[in-house]
Amino acid sequence: MPEFDDILVSGEFSAFREAYAPAVQPAGPTEVRRTVRRRRQRVAVLTAAVAVLAVTIPVAANTTRDRGSAPPPGPAQTGEPSPSSTVPPTPTPSSVSPTAAAPDGRISRSQLLAARVDLPAWPEYLHSPPSCGTEDVRLRPGPNVDSVPALLGDPGHGDLDGDGAVETVALLGCRANGETLGKQVVAFDRDAAGRIVTMGRVVGAAEGMDDIADFSVQDDGKVRVHVADVQPCCGLPSWWPQGQWRTYAWTGDRFDQTAGPTKFGVDPRLTDLTLTAGELALGPPDGQGRRTGTVTVTVVNRGPVDVPRLGFDTLTSIGEPDGTDLDRCRTADAGPVAACLLDPLPAGGRKTYTFRFLVDPPGDDDLRPVVHVVHFDAQDRYWDDLKRSDNRVELRTAG
Repeated sequence: MPEFDDILVSGEFSAFREAYAPAVQPAGPTEVRRTVRRRRQRVAVLTAAVAVLAVTIPVAANTTRDRGSAPPPGPAQTGEPSPSSTVPPTPTPSSVSPTAAAPDGRISRSQLLAARVDLPAWPEYLHSPPSCGTEDVRLRPGPNVDSVPALLGDPGHGDLDGDGAVETVALLGCRANGETLGKQVVAFDRDAAGRIVTMGRVVGAAEGMDDIADFSVQDDGKVRVHVADVQPCCGLPSWWPQGQWRTYAWTGDRFDQTAGPTKFGVDPRLTDLTLTAGELALGPPDGQGRRTGTVTVTVVNRGPVDVPRLGFDTLTSIGEPDGTDLDRCRTADAGPVAACLLDPLPAGGRKTYTFRFLVDPPGDDDLRPVVHVVHFDAQDRYWDDLKRSDNRVELRTAG
């Protein structure tokens, strides 16, 4: 009977309240505040724990995934894959920078050789062959003897444009003919997709600045380049070229020179030697038809450089040395022909020498003999002079 059950339960509750209500004390305002404070603290701790779990669980999942599998390879244009195989965790919105980071432009030698790149034009004065290409070029390891673009030495690295990321600088060359090697220093970077791209030419060889020997990238992102007026080729020794260090910096759309000389002046190691000669006086022939020939020559050093040693070459075109000042010769295997080294001659000085030879009978194809004077430094290194037309004389025969 439902009504009977309800009456019975209601009665039992009434009896319970009458028996225990006097023993129950209300909490009061102070106890209520304490209880509320404890509940708020528990809520705060629980909320923080949930936030930590929300960040930690995805990071742990990404780490586990990375350890189990390698990231996909980069684009083919990047050469070698990046040495790092760790994918960074996805940043939370609060840690994302408003400006995206610049691509890492550090490119190794092997990566640059593996890529195909576009290059600035090669020096016009070299008349480079079509094989010295500029578009979609695969660089060869240098040095080489072929007329193809080559990577010379190892690249350098530094923040060239101040974007916080590193770029790459390389010395490139392409042989324009059998001897001359056209050179240029070129900067490379990577685009957002990781492909190697050409940033620009730092400097290229030009008329009067035929060679680029070396370079270095400075801490401030500037590039120092060692240039020379001529290449040490074509029979010239390695110490012959006149060298300078010049500095270049990125200006926003190209590289400009910011320090160092801008041109080569007169080589301070050269001087002006003037040679004059009398006639070659020939004596009577001997039993073999040879005759004694004597000639007197005068050298004037018009400066500005003192000459440690005067040198006379091409003397063998006259005949076999046979005395006088030739007895004092010291031979140096330097210069175009083995030369006879004699005395020093200061700037403004003058010296006269007498040479005697045994001259063979003239032939139908004999050329008129020539005396050529040059100068040598203290290390017996050969130098020419400022006026190359004044330092040689074609001898005339007396009578």
